[in-house]
Amino acid sequence: MSLDPPTYLNSLQNNIRSRPIPWEGAVRAGNITEDHLKKIKAVDKVRKEQRKQTVEGNLDGYCTLLIGSGDSKSVLEYASRRNDIVQYILVLATDLLNDVPLLLSKILEQSQPYNAYIPLLSQSPNPEDPVPLLSSTFLTTLVATSITTAQKPLDRDTLALQKLFGYFSTLSQSSDSGLQDIGVQGFSSILRTSNSRRLYWEQRKQALDPLFDTLRSATGAGKDSDSTLWSGATSIRSADTSLSGGVGLQLLYHVLLVIWQLSFEGELVGEELERTYEIVPLYTQLLRLSPKEKTTRLLLSTLNNLLTSNKNNLVPAAVLARLPALLGNLKGRHLTDPDLLEDLDHLTEMLDEYTKTQTTFDEYAAELQSGRLRWSPPHRNPVFWRDNARKIIENNSMELPKKLAEIMGKSWDDDKQVLAVACNDVGNLVKEVPEKRTQLEKLGLKGRVMELMNESNEAVRWESLRAVGEWLRYSFDG
Repeated sequence: MSLDPPTYLNSLQNNIRSRPIPWEGAVRAGNITEDHLKKIKAVDKVRKEQRKQTVEGNLDGYCTLLIGSGDSKSVLEYASRRNDIVQYILVLATDLLNDVPLLLSKILEQSQPYNAYIPLLSQSPNPEDPVPLLSSTFLTTLVATSITTAQKPLDRDTLALQKLFGYFSTLSQSSDSGLQDIGVQGFSSILRTSNSRRLYWEQRKQALDPLFDTLRSATGAGKDSDSTLWSGATSIRSADTSLSGGVGLQLLYHVLLVIWQLSFEGELVGEELERTYEIVPLYTQLLRLSPKEKTTRLLLSTLNNLLTSNKNNLVPAAVLARLPALLGNLKGRHLTDPDLLEDLDHLTEMLDEYTKTQTTFDEYAAELQSGRLRWSPPHRNPVFWRDNARKIIENNSMELPKKLAEIMGKSWDDDKQVLAVACNDVGNLVKEVPEKRTQLEKLGLKGRVMELMNESNEAVRWESLRAVGEWLRYSFDG
């Protein structure tokens, strides 16, 4: 999986390569040694083939130059007081790794190849500081190779991954889209093994939250506003290169790529992705807005991975988010990617199989268990309540009324519709099974609907008034 280097990083590296460095003066000042200078000049500003031949002829020497060996310090440690030299060496070091694979392998044979570079990640709190940025590029090249070639996870790689995840998290929260993209591509470059993805998941609060903020911005939904995801009311992008919130297509693609990689740990992450980030309605909305086939492919593949490994929890959520209807619309488009079409067919088949076996009661229970209510057909259907109210109350030790009470206990400042629907449901339960109203009251449902009569939202006030009215039909002695 190879991505084009971010433009921001390319520009920075080219700028540093073109800077003149007073090397002889650096030797006289003790910032580097004569041996360092000899090796640097032999590979700096020469043709790639000449550089490769020179380094391969002295792998041990160039390995020591970059990471040190025994009592010999690396050139970075010598030059630590000269920021211009440090930056230049970091760019040259990454070039050498890319041009001479044998050098990369030689460095990874050493027990502690990252020691001179990891401290540089935290050298400055400024995300625009070139030194941490260039250090992360060098480290990413090394670590990405190490984790995919080592026979088992290595402690040195685990530490480096954790440090890189922390640094890339900082970049991904930057207001500069160029730095954001470097951070996101950095994640992607090192999420190549199950172990690295699990380590990333452990740091999700820091490393994953900013990515979902970006996706929500792309749909036009704010960080704390989920209602548009469920209503499907977000408007289409204004141009192919930028979606809502100023999210560029390239950044969107790279964010989706990271979450797609994470989805291969579906059993570990699936339920929490839905509980914390509501990934199913979010991805359903992103599918509606997807500007390119390549983003549609990643969205479908991620959903396929997650739903396949979490059928009991995520398939019902997909039905509630109206994913089946959207998949039907996608089938009508002229899509050509074979992997995309395969995922589309599999998702459609999986959801069709589920919906064929579901009763209206099952659909209502699944919606309640999802933790978010909307005006789906059962809520307004008097026949549904007449046939199912008692079952809803009595099933599984009042599991569903308890869930209803849990939902109503939240403020839902971002989506007051949830409270209106919940009040409607309470009123229907009391109306159809009045003899159970005492049990419902013990769950706090009566007290909560009475509180909501003072709610500022008109729909909530109306539905709570109707629910209280059902209680008042009967005497207060229960």
